[in-house]
Amino acid sequence: MEWLIALCVRHRVVVTILSVLVLVLEIWGAWNTSLDVFPEFAPSQLTVYTEAEGFTAEQIEQLLTLPIEKTLSGASGVATVRSESIPGLSVITVSFTRTANLFTARQDITDRLAVVRTDLPTEAGVPQLSPLTPGTRDILKVGMTSEKIDPYTLRDIADYVIKPRLLALPGVAVVKVFGGAVREIHIQPDPNLLTAYGFSVPDLIKAAPAALALRGAGFIDLQGQRILIQTPTPSPDVSVIGDGILGVRNGTPVRLRDVATIEQEPAQRAGDALIQGGPGVLFSVSSQTGANTLETTRAVEQTLVALAPSLRTEGITLYPALHQPATFIERALGGLERSMVIAALLIFIALIAFLRDVRSAIISFISIPLSVLAAIAVLDFFGYTLNTMTLSGLIVALGVLVDDAVVSVENILRRLRDNSQSPTPLPRTDVIRNASFEVHGPIFYATLVVLVVFVPELLSSSVQGRFVGPLALAFIL
Repeated sequence: MEWLIALCVRHRVVVTILSVLVLVLEIWGAWNTSLDVFPEFAPSQLTVYTEAEGFTAEQIEQLLTLPIEKTLSGASGVATVRSESIPGLSVITVSFTRTANLFTARQDITDRLAVVRTDLPTEAGVPQLSPLTPGTRDILKVGMTSEKIDPYTLRDIADYVIKPRLLALPGVAVVKVFGGAVREIHIQPDPNLLTAYGFSVPDLIKAAPAALALRGAGFIDLQGQRILIQTPTPSPDVSVIGDGILGVRNGTPVRLRDVATIEQEPAQRAGDALIQGGPGVLFSVSSQTGANTLETTRAVEQTLVALAPSLRTEGITLYPALHQPATFIERALGGLERSMVIAALLIFIALIAFLRDVRSAIISFISIPLSVLAAIAVLDFFGYTLNTMTLSGLIVALGVLVDDAVVSVENILRRLRDNSQSPTPLPRTDVIRNASFEVHGPIFYATLVVLVVFVPELLSSSVQGRFVGPLALAFIL
């Protein structure tokens, strides 16, 4: 430690220039640091959805949830596996450990699902994986209402216009849509007519999808060219399905509409949305793991602003910020930044009052931005965001920073005054070096004792430790 002090005193001009350059770089780095409201204390998660229409909750639990849950429990990086079985749907939420490689763990889960798929009922759908998302990453909730268009059209615009635009933005992982009416075509067979024509319900189940099947028509070879025949792409329309052929009886085709009532109806709802007290559509936007909440929110807001004029022409009212954590982030961090500035000013005033020397007060005060900005740079390098906890740790550390600087500067000033009154004064650089040697030991060990207090929180692996740990790390840095 003494050799470092002696080196800095000997090359004080170089040290000053380097300090100014480092300060400029630190200011630039702090300006580009990711911002968030809280540290990421909840584990990253992904969800596995498996549909099986018509299955009861008990059947879902026994035939889908348990086999998948057992398969995923041994995957790499998995901390906990929780499941929920409801009629027609199995939902399994996988939480990962803090040190897990999320992309490797997700690939392992994908491979395991491919293996367990053969053990599931053939009537069940393919297990679907959600994108990797942190446990606390809902960044925006957007509402949409209209008094001019029906719920079907409102939901179609949400699903096929707005949702794809939002998913294409960097940082957006999931866009969930609630409310409106999802189009479904319901086929209600007439048992008497089915029996009269000699058909059964399984025949009807096979014929309905075949009515919308897209079949290739081949080609025609002409002299010198080959012409491809394109069949029209079927649309899921009531009339198209009604014209589907169920079979032939006595040389006459029997169509689906001859034995069943075919109507467009809303799909069974698993949830709904009320916007400003009325029916509407709600978007819940979640960000990706590691995404910058503020940047992602701004990108979503810009996209919504671009879509707003076309939506207004359709008679749609957009509510772009029903729930927006970015607003809280800006206000919370703004309050902490103001607190830090006020604390710094009060410290500067106290330094002048006690040291009674403006130059010495400035020297002691400079340790605040140098140390704080250096800590922010280190936090950003290791992937930490600038949030309420890290800023709180930096604010708490201001007192220790200034205390150390004041002790050192005050001892140097005292030794310089004594040296000026000595009959054989020493060079100023020697006095400054020796004065720094006298106090560096006590300062180091006193600071070390304070830092040790924060070590348990820093090393804690609990949820509380992950929440408070960044505060302890910021204070120590």
